[in-house]
Amino acid sequence: MVKVRDLGLGFNSDEIVLFKYCSGSCHRARSNYDLTLGSLLRQQLITPGPQERVLSHPCCRPTRYEAVSFMDVENTWQTVEKLSAAECRCIG
Repeated sequence: MVKVRDLGLGFNSDEIVLFKYCSGSCHRARSNYDLTLGSLLRQQLITPGPQERVLSHPCCRPTRYEAVSFMDVENTWQTVEKLSAAECRCIG
């Protein structure tokens, strides 16, 4: 449960909404690609650049989203599409 104004989307509202997100480990879903990339990174045969972050495992991410509706301080209903996670899976 978070205040709408804390979402960082620029809405001026004191309403509290349910923000669902994905978390968790995806190590069991590792593919041959993930295993090979991890090995190459450990051996330093691949060196990411200073601004790159290379992940050698799938990430838990939303695969389906829900819209969230709320009333702003001007008493206007606002709806933000694809805001809250409705379903999560290991992606990558």
